[in-house]
Amino acid sequence: MADNAQQSDIVVDRGKWEWSELWKKEDWWAIWLGFIILAVGLLIFLPRPPADMNEKLAKAEATMAVEDARAPFHTIEWHAANDAMSGLRARNEPYAKSIAKWLEMPGRWSNNPLEAFYLSESAAAERRARAEPAYREAQEATKAAMERARAAQELAADEGFRNEQLNEQAETGIREWRQAREKERGSLRARATVQAYNKIPYMVGIMVIFALFFAFGARFMDIGAANLMKGFWFVFLLAVVAEMIGNQTTMREYGFGGLIWAILGGMLISNTVGVPNFLKPALQTEYYIKTGLVLLGAEILFSKILLIGQAGVVVAWVVTPTVLILTYIFGQRVLKMESKTLNITVSADMSVCGVSAAIATAAACRAKKEELTIAVGMSMLFTAIMMIALPTFIVSVGMHPVLGGAWIGGTIDSTGAVVAAGAFLGEVGMFVAATVKMIQNILIGVIAFGVAVYWCARVDCVPGQSVSKMEIWYRFPKFVLGFIAASIIFSWILISMGTAGDVMIDQGVLRGFTRPIREWFFILAFASIGLSSNFREMAHHFKGGKPVILYVCGQSLNLVLTLVVAYLMYFVVFPHVTESLMMG
Repeated sequence: MADNAQQSDIVVDRGKWEWSELWKKEDWWAIWLGFIILAVGLLIFLPRPPADMNEKLAKAEATMAVEDARAPFHTIEWHAANDAMSGLRARNEPYAKSIAKWLEMPGRWSNNPLEAFYLSESAAAERRARAEPAYREAQEATKAAMERARAAQELAADEGFRNEQLNEQAETGIREWRQAREKERGSLRARATVQAYNKIPYMVGIMVIFALFFAFGARFMDIGAANLMKGFWFVFLLAVVAEMIGNQTTMREYGFGGLIWAILGGMLISNTVGVPNFLKPALQTEYYIKTGLVLLGAEILFSKILLIGQAGVVVAWVVTPTVLILTYIFGQRVLKMESKTLNITVSADMSVCGVSAAIATAAACRAKKEELTIAVGMSMLFTAIMMIALPTFIVSVGMHPVLGGAWIGGTIDSTGAVVAAGAFLGEVGMFVAATVKMIQNILIGVIAFGVAVYWCARVDCVPGQSVSKMEIWYRFPKFVLGFIAASIIFSWILISMGTAGDVMIDQGVLRGFTRPIREWFFILAFASIGLSSNFREMAHHFKGGKPVILYVCGQSLNLVLTLVVAYLMYFVVFPHVTESLMMG
C-alpha cells in the first residue's frame, strides 16, 4: 500500500468536474478520435452497397428457406445460397480495395524480408507457378467431393429424406465437400493468385495521416502536436519492422507475431542505446491503444453473441470474474506480492482478455508503467505458447470442436490468437472460440469500474477518511465509455439493417476500415511500451518470480475452471446449443 501522504492526495475531494477535461485528457480524445474514424467508415461504406445487394440477399434467403423445409439437413443448394449471401461483402468493392491498400501492413514472406513490402511481377509469377499445382489439385479434390456429396444427397432425396442412414451419408458427403472447399479457398488460392505489389508509398502516406491524426488531439493536451510528430516516424518505423518480423512464415507458425517483436525491439533500444529526448513525446502508449480499444468496441456485436446463447455467456461471465478475484487473493495472501496494482493488473490481463483488460485495469488502479509492461509482456509470451499448445492438445485427444472452441475462447488472451487457435478446430470451433472471446471482452468496462470502486474504497482509503464519490469517476477509465457506446451503437445499426448489416457493417465498415486501423494503433502502442520500458525499473517486481508464478497459477485455474464450466454448459445444461452449432 502507498504511504499515507500519497493516499491523502488520492482521497481529497477534487471538487466540481471541469468541462476542459473533454479536450485535455487522452481518455476523452480516444473517444472523439475513435468515433471520428467510425463515422468516416459509415459515410464511406453505407452509400455504396454492392450492386443488386437486396435482390441477391432476398433470393438467397428464399432458397435457404425452401431447402430448410425440404430436408432435415443443410443441402448443397442451401450451402450454395449461403455462400452467395456471405460472398456479398462491401469490402470487396473497388473503392474498399483502394482503401485496403492504404491500410495494409507488411505482407508474409519466407526467405526475403523485402517481399513484405515489395513484390515484383517476376517474383509474383514465380510464386503463382509454385502454388499452381497444389491449387489445381485442391480444385480437383473439391470437385470430386462435390460430385460424391451430390450423389449421396440425390439418394437421400429419392427416399424423401426419410431414410436416416442415407441422410447421414449425405450429410457426411456435404461436410467433406465443405472441408475440401475450405482448403482450396484458403492459403492455396491466395498463393496461386498473388499479384505484384509495392506497399512502401502507401505506408509512408498512412504514417503521415496517423501522425496528423494523433497530433490533432496532442495539440490540446500537454503533449503538443509538434512534439508528437517529431518522433512519431520512429515509433511507426519500429512498428513496421516488428510486423515484418512477425509475418515471417516460421514466426507466424509459432505464434510470435508483430506485437511481441514491437515490445522486444523497443526494449532492446531503450535498454542499450537509450531513447533520445525528441522521441519521448511520441511514446503515447495509452493514447494509441485507448483509441484502438474504442474501435474494438464497435466489433463486439450483440447479434453475433446471441448466436452462442446463454452457454457462452455463463462460460465468459462466471469463470472470468471468479478467476480474477481468486488470482488476486492468491497473489496477496499466498505470494505476498508487495504491489497490489501489479497483482490486479496481471490478474485482469490473464483472466479477461489480455492487453485490453490490462490497460483498462492499470488505468483504474493507477498502476505504474513498468507494471503494465510486465503484465503485457507475460501475456504476449504465454499467448504465443498457448495458441499452439492448446489446439494441438484438443485435436490430439479428439475433443469436441464446440467444447474445444469455448475452452480456447475463455483462456487464450488475445482475440487474434483465439481466432488463429480456433481455426485448428475447423469452422465451428473457430466461431465458438471467437464469440466466447467477444462475450468476455464486454467485461473490460465492468472490470475497470469494479477495480476503480474497490481501489477507492479499500486499497487507497486512509483510516478515518471517506472517499469522495467523484474519486470513483476520476479513477474510472473514460475511454471505456466509448468502448461500450460503440458496441451498443453498432449492434443497433447491424440489427436494424437486417441481413444487409452483415454486408455493409461487419463485412464493410468494420473489417474493411476500422479493424485494420485498430491493428495499426495496437502495434504503435506496443512499440511505445517497449521504448518506454527499463529493465532496471522492472527488475524488483520480478523478485522471487512472483509475477510469473501468479500468471502460471492463475492461468492453470482458468484452464481447469473454463473446461469444466464449458462442458457443463454445452453438453449438460444447453446441449441443444451444441447441436444447432454443429448443424449450422
